[in-house]
Amino acid sequence: MAKQNRTLPQNSGQMFVTDGGIETHMIFNQGHDLPYFTVFQLNDGEQGRQAMREYYQPYIEIAAKARQGFLFDTNTWRANPDWGALVGYGAARLRAVNMAAIRFSRTVAEGFHLAGVPTVVSGAIGPRRDAWQYDDAMSVDEAMAYHADQVAAFAAAGADLVTAYTLTNTPEAIGIARLAEAAGLPCVLSFTLETDGHLPGGKNLGTAIGEVEAATGGSPAYYMINCVHPIHFASTIRHAGAWVDRIGGLRVNASMKSHAELDESETLDIGDWQDLAQRYQRLLPLLPNIRVIGGCCGTDHRHIGAICHHCLPGQRDQEVQHERLRHSA
Repeated sequence: MAKQNRTLPQNSGQMFVTDGGIETHMIFNQGHDLPYFTVFQLNDGEQGRQAMREYYQPYIEIAAKARQGFLFDTNTWRANPDWGALVGYGAARLRAVNMAAIRFSRTVAEGFHLAGVPTVVSGAIGPRRDAWQYDDAMSVDEAMAYHADQVAAFAAAGADLVTAYTLTNTPEAIGIARLAEAAGLPCVLSFTLETDGHLPGGKNLGTAIGEVEAATGGSPAYYMINCVHPIHFASTIRHAGAWVDRIGGLRVNASMKSHAELDESETLDIGDWQDLAQRYQRLLPLLPNIRVIGGCCGTDHRHIGAICHHCLPGQRDQEVQHERLRHSA
């Protein structure tokens, strides 16, 4: 493991809660007009920043009750050149919005600190092309050229790490990891999976992680799985090899639908958050190094609250003690 990664509290055993699917929540639940899931546009005005502050409020109580830290992933999943251009953002404006997202997260984190919740701020990166389709054209060199400005912006703004989400291929993951290492930032790589538990395009998750490890000298701090329901990858994890020890976080979907089905849906499927939490709970014993738990598409504070209740002993112990005190009063 690269030297800079040892500075992350996640890698020292600290557990962190993170949020749900900010894109789907802001668009479907809150009614914001954000084409192409460009939630980063909220950073440009006070009304949008206030919506972001309100978004994080429930998570203060959730993290405090769970007695765990909170990991801020910036709302910059789509703040990269191709997607930014679709909503009128050029290179200079994207650099500014990516840096502003880090600074904004630091400001919001002050409310968590007052509640005794430690925080980490991660600059979130999304894939260049469609997050649910295999990108067979991507190369390592292309990935490095494409994502360089966003990684540099996060480094300049003082991010604690960068996290690349919903990756469909290993060359893009390798390129991002190399950029982060060159910038002196710890890096987390998160792959998305299809209903068969494999990456889009059919590659086995263990194979993908092995390819990135070999190409980067094991520089990523850890890997994650995101944008898939537990029902679709539980078997993959259950029959995994040693690579499963490199999985350090989960951000799961609320819906059991496939990516193709979700792509065609005009409404948000929030699923059953209690069932999701119970499935999450059954997965954790198979993932000994999980340090970040959160949600992806369709999830919000209700799902994360339920997951924390079922999965984190600190919250359960506190709730049991509260009930005992209430009945003895």
